[in-house]
Amino acid sequence: MGLTLAQKLIKAHLVDGEMKVGTEIGLRIDQTLTQDATGTMAYLEFEAMGIDRVKTEKSVAYIDHNTLQTGFENADDHRYIQTVTKKHGIYFSRPGNGICHQVHLERFGIPGKTLIGSDSHTPTGGGIGMLAIGAGGLDVAVAMGGGAYYIPMPKMTRINLHGCLKPWVSAKDIILKVLEIMSVKGGVGKIIEYGGDGIKSLSVPERATITNMGAELGATTSIFPSDEITLAFLKAQGREKDWTEILPDEDAVYDEIINIDLGELVPMAACPHMPDKVKTAEEIGKIKVDQVAIGSCTNSSFVDMMKVARILKGKTVAPNVSLCIAPGSKQVLNMLALNGALSDMISAGARILESACGPCIGMGQSPNSGGVSLRTFNRNFEGRSGTKDAGIYLVSPEVAAASALTGYLTDPRELGEAPEAAMPEKFIINDNMIEPPASPEEAESVEVVRGPNIKPFPKTQPLPDEITAKAVLKVGDNITTDHIMPAGAKILPYRSNIPHLSQYCFAVCDESFPERIKSEGKGFIIGGSNYGQGSSREHAALVPLYLGVKAVITKSFARIHAANLVNAGILPFTFKNEEDYDKINQMDELSLPNIRERIENNEPVVLKNLTSGEEYELVSSHLSERQRKMLLCGGLLDYTREITNKPKGL
Repeated sequence: MGLTLAQKLIKAHLVDGEMKVGTEIGLRIDQTLTQDATGTMAYLEFEAMGIDRVKTEKSVAYIDHNTLQTGFENADDHRYIQTVTKKHGIYFSRPGNGICHQVHLERFGIPGKTLIGSDSHTPTGGGIGMLAIGAGGLDVAVAMGGGAYYIPMPKMTRINLHGCLKPWVSAKDIILKVLEIMSVKGGVGKIIEYGGDGIKSLSVPERATITNMGAELGATTSIFPSDEITLAFLKAQGREKDWTEILPDEDAVYDEIINIDLGELVPMAACPHMPDKVKTAEEIGKIKVDQVAIGSCTNSSFVDMMKVARILKGKTVAPNVSLCIAPGSKQVLNMLALNGALSDMISAGARILESACGPCIGMGQSPNSGGVSLRTFNRNFEGRSGTKDAGIYLVSPEVAAASALTGYLTDPRELGEAPEAAMPEKFIINDNMIEPPASPEEAESVEVVRGPNIKPFPKTQPLPDEITAKAVLKVGDNITTDHIMPAGAKILPYRSNIPHLSQYCFAVCDESFPERIKSEGKGFIIGGSNYGQGSSREHAALVPLYLGVKAVITKSFARIHAANLVNAGILPFTFKNEEDYDKINQMDELSLPNIRERIENNEPVVLKNLTSGEEYELVSSHLSERQRKMLLCGGLLDYTREITNKPKGL
């Protein structure tokens, strides 16, 4: 029996465990990336491990999230990242150089390599044939130190793309169709592998759009083969030496196969407030639009921008629409400036933003109250835009540009002949905004600069014999990391300041939560299904740790968040019987008796409701032996110190 593409890469990097679905495996990591919203904490954690220099083939730190500087906080964090990376052997992509996933695809991604990043959209690298996975910052820190990255061995899903896209239909419509089919929970525990004759019509940037939004499926990652299309992209980037052909075996066996006829797809949109609430543009109808935002790591490539420029050329944005455009990298922006496309955008009335994440993570450009915003982004969670009552629709660049001109949601097929935009044979190469690290000899004299906004890692402690606390919060299904720890211009500058962040924890769901748990001193959180979907931000675990959350008990978890909870030393359990969720009320007093012994011996866990007198059986079978040991120690940092005999103390 042959191997799938992903299985080949897993096998080549396997350092621990067996390739048996559901069992934990450890992978050797070739490359890592961080961004500044999660990177500060990741590098504080790396420093705490006491390792002088990264042990990966290449690690890169990007400044792309917190680029809005309304105070000293972001600038201080950037200076810290710049100096700590220079000292420890990590490349530094300066502010303005571009979005981490776009730049990494252009300049560093190598087919067949493993990549983990402290950003959930790291699977963008799958568009170039990498095994690229989003992870918590602490997992990235461990990988930089030479440690393995652990995940449950995923199932393999094959999506066969057949035929070709019709004019005005794009790669964004492909992934929206996949989300419509599979839902935001449909990819959990799976790797999505794309094949079929239709992939030959998709360039690497188009493939990367699809793998990028695979994160919204809850998938471990998504991946395309490395073929002649991949070679053409790398050659255009002056990196053909990095190319290797990587294809699945012809007799590879998949757990699930989905077939999509590209010729049947039409322009689509994800409606508020979830990426899988997908309808065709025609079904939604001509709703009035207040804002259009084009960019993000999903749709900011050169080809995407050229399509937009050609749609806008010689026209004017509708009076009721605010159009903002953020090219994904300095390379893209520079090429648009040199070929005149940037001028076409500006002449049409577009507001040009810097090459950064910007509006995608609520960093500026919040829509008007009750407004409708069309965005070429990957997430439309409630409040993520910075305007809680805004209606956010996820669309392709074609739909976005057409709608900016008409003032209402527009099926771009109404505009007539579609613009042509091909990937260039050669990109402009200028890596002057990427700083190499100091040599080992020079590193000794590099001073790491720490601003006053940087606070220590929250204190952890070994798992006690038993835990008794109240259910300080009860929430429903599909709670995202944006619900737990919001993004946005007001909050993101404090990503290195856990105490300050704590006042915003769960504010989207319940503004009284922070004060309530502080008054209690500790507590449990009760959640529904797919708890923790969305971003890889470990702050959604670290802030609850700081506030005293001892366990999170749900119907089901998103993969990265469950791992982050364990890393932080917070117990993640699921109900054996989902109906028990309905039997617990907020502020019921709950108890986990003999919990240390039960975790240590892998025994059944019982939750006692001291308020009602009931008992509920909990499931912890998703925890590996390694994770159980981590929980006993108090989390991944404590566990790492213990197994490496490092002195404790940050």
